[in-house]
Amino acid sequence: MAPKKANKSPVPIQPIPEKRGYEFGGPLGACGIVFGLPVLIYIFAFACNDVSGCPAPSLLHPSTSTLDQLKREVGWPEEGLAGLYDTQVTLWTLSYYAFSLFLQVSLPGQHAEGVDLACGGKLKYKFNAFPSALVILSSLAAGTYLNGADFVVWTFLWDNYLQVITANLIISSVIALFVYVRSFSVPAPGQPNPALRELAPGGHTGNPLYDFFIGRELNPRIQLPIPFLSETSRTIDIKVFMEMRPGLLGWTILNLSNVAHQYRTYGHVTDSIALVTLFQGFYVLDALYMEPAIMTTMDVIMDGFGFMLSFGDVVWVPHLYTVQTRYLSVFPLQLGWTGIALVLGVTAVGYSIFRGANNQKNRFRTNPNDPRVKHIKYIETASGSKLMTSGWWGLARHINYLGDWTMSWAYCLPTGIAGYTIIESINPASGNLEKQAVQTPEIRGWGMILTYFYMLYFGILLIHREIRDEEKCHRKYGADWDRYTSMVRSRIIPGIY
Repeated sequence: MAPKKANKSPVPIQPIPEKRGYEFGGPLGACGIVFGLPVLIYIFAFACNDVSGCPAPSLLHPSTSTLDQLKREVGWPEEGLAGLYDTQVTLWTLSYYAFSLFLQVSLPGQHAEGVDLACGGKLKYKFNAFPSALVILSSLAAGTYLNGADFVVWTFLWDNYLQVITANLIISSVIALFVYVRSFSVPAPGQPNPALRELAPGGHTGNPLYDFFIGRELNPRIQLPIPFLSETSRTIDIKVFMEMRPGLLGWTILNLSNVAHQYRTYGHVTDSIALVTLFQGFYVLDALYMEPAIMTTMDVIMDGFGFMLSFGDVVWVPHLYTVQTRYLSVFPLQLGWTGIALVLGVTAVGYSIFRGANNQKNRFRTNPNDPRVKHIKYIETASGSKLMTSGWWGLARHINYLGDWTMSWAYCLPTGIAGYTIIESINPASGNLEKQAVQTPEIRGWGMILTYFYMLYFGILLIHREIRDEEKCHRKYGADWDRYTSMVRSRIIPGIY
């Protein structure tokens, strides 16, 4: 008797997609973010510069300054807006993306399945962001060993910083537009869905600008036509690629370029810029090493991929988060042992809260009989979940966000009471024009608007994320969540918020 053929898994049928309301102020907020945040990135680059100061002096006296004077002080290109773009810079930036893509496809990596999708399947992922980063960073280290701070990558990024911003802005916008247009080919409800494509709950409102901004498709993917590779290896999840590769590692690469500029200018590296670069570099490498953890993040399981994430991943993160090292590369502040101890102390407090809370939650979920969490009090929900009401999570419902935000201070504190102005003078020995960054009483403190902006922004981001978490938990647990919040009243800061 002939053996029976194994039954193939049925092709998933597309369900009716979940739908949610507007976020970020709806279409009006989306318009402000899409057209406003790119301008803000350029403002940071111009306002804090190595031409006149940080901030540019005219910004402190707008009523007595002229537009031409301001343009000279911020280093506005002679060609005007056209000077912000350079084809060669854009092509070199694209080559970085292409090399990152090549490493993802060619290097071995961990294969894993994501969470259950609404259509009844799981997407497969290949993770090798950490070894890919090691290849790139090792190549940069070798170039630096051979050429020092004059290594072409470091000088290219510093000399063409504005044009690199434009290149990343163009790339992120084109990718967001491609994904938006392609999202209209997602199978309709009731149709077969073999590729497991879905619309994001909040991304199909019908308003084109808002949907382009927030992201229509949940997990947009493309398959590269490369033979002799497994389907998982040649399938690129655009959202995960953009979030974990070019922009995140680009953040560290730009920091290193700023360190190299400080060394070229002053012949040494200060403790302040070293601390910021080390803190942020550790954060990036830790995220890359823990890449599989992205499968359970809100970005992957809830948010569509649109301009918000595309721009945020490769423009906002690498160019806004490097403001501190860019500032310190021009104004070489030395913290001394007292300053270093202060920064490390704040970091230790933040890390203790962040890691202590997350470890406690993980231990409680995986092994509630662990002696370190056996004493934890909790309530059990109708769904069977247990919500902790003592320990770290009894202090605040999102206590880990407090630790996360406190750690962000370590990025800003090394800039001190920020602000400098550029003084030009003639060297009597050589006759050359020299520039020196000095801090005058008038300028002192004004630079903090720029170098401490990250703390303000990150705090707002965490509060927004906490609000979304609260809504998600209330939908999931219902009356049990109301009971829980009546017992753990604080959201992030115990007794305050």
